[in-house]
Amino acid sequence: MNNKEILKRLYKSYTKKYLKNIILAAFFSVTLAASTSAVAYLLDPAINELFINKSETLLYVIPFLIVLAFTIKGGSLYLAKIIMINVSEEVKKDIQIDMFASMISADTQLVDGKHSGKFVGNLMNDVNMIVNLISTAILNLFKDSLTLIGLLSVMFYQNWKLSLIAIIMIPLASIATKVLGKRMTKVVGEQMQRAGVLTSYLIEIFKNHKLIKIFQKESYERKRANDFINTLKESSRKIAIVFVRASPIMETITGIMIGFIIFVSAKLIMKDELQVGNFFSFLAAMMLAYQPVRSLATLNLAVQQGLAGARNVLPIIDDTNLIKDELGSSELNIKNGKINFINVQFGYSSDDRKILDNINLEIPGEKMTALVGHSGAGKSTILNLIPRFYNINKGEIKIDDQSIYKSTIHSLRKSISLVSQDTTLFDDTIKNNIAYANLDATQDQIEEAAKLSFADEFIKKLPKKI
Repeated sequence: MNNKEILKRLYKSYTKKYLKNIILAAFFSVTLAASTSAVAYLLDPAINELFINKSETLLYVIPFLIVLAFTIKGGSLYLAKIIMINVSEEVKKDIQIDMFASMISADTQLVDGKHSGKFVGNLMNDVNMIVNLISTAILNLFKDSLTLIGLLSVMFYQNWKLSLIAIIMIPLASIATKVLGKRMTKVVGEQMQRAGVLTSYLIEIFKNHKLIKIFQKESYERKRANDFINTLKESSRKIAIVFVRASPIMETITGIMIGFIIFVSAKLIMKDELQVGNFFSFLAAMMLAYQPVRSLATLNLAVQQGLAGARNVLPIIDDTNLIKDELGSSELNIKNGKINFINVQFGYSSDDRKILDNINLEIPGEKMTALVGHSGAGKSTILNLIPRFYNINKGEIKIDDQSIYKSTIHSLRKSISLVSQDTTLFDDTIKNNIAYANLDATQDQIEEAAKLSFADEFIKKLPKKI
């Protein structure tokens, strides 16, 4: 997807439902812009009426209005940010739920082909990038654009000649950050990739910590960890440097503008074409405009980060399963559990060598059958094909003379139990681990399963038992 398609997709799927909240945040942004402009405008009567004309009538009014303007400005900014924080957290939740749902139902082949650490990186880091795009970018776009328009109005009201000079700063800042944005796209992509690699490595360390200890590879793994962390550090450093580069550029442009405007203003005041009050009001408006101009100029950097995150996340959410019920699939009816492999051919990918080639096999029902063979002979592959963790390339697999490919996946898998050679326990109670296959199991059924698996003896010794 190109950038326009990604933004359209994010709007339709995730931000459109919160449009009312975003409009409310935009309303407070208008109030913020008006109050900020009022602060700059009030400096004109403050200087002319209080300092030059020494008006006692406005001595209390103008300071009060300035305090009121700042109060409204602060309150509006707070409310706008609170609203967009709530929107961003809701959007984050929606994206993570969709992504998690997609990963849970994804084909085994897809999950096997990508390390779990990279999925974790997508779920956390990339989603945060997208949320930052939606929350920060949208708020800044409203807040800073409206504030800039308001301040430019004050500037033109005070003196149109000076305003035309000041406006030159906006395209200059945009050109500078556009160049930085291209660089940001590249370094953000590198940083995301390296963050995923580090997450994958950490998961491997925690999973294999006993292996590391028995072979005394702590020093080796510390060196590897240093390499991964240093690589990630370099990526993060590059991103930070790209962001920081905007500061000297903006400071230099602003300094040039202010210096030139003071020079021109002095000339106009000498010719009586500009009043001192008008000049200070204009200067205040221009100084206040510095922040929104800088924010809008660097907005492209946040957008590029968000788009990079979306390119990683949306394909996962949109992934279409290859293993699914065929049209007209029926319920599998198990009688005695006889399994037939008929001319089965299988490879893990189309360009791979065939793991199974023209396999014909009959596993009788109601009996115990063992598959014996050397490592890599295809024993696990055969077992993984029965519950359709993978689809075969050619041939047929039948259970009690019913094709598993013409049966619903639910009816197939609900009749199969799996005791893997890898011990798997969820971070939950023993009771919930035992009842995982049947969450509606009674207490008696759970205790009976514990006895049959000879787990009841050690369970009874635990402080809270089952």
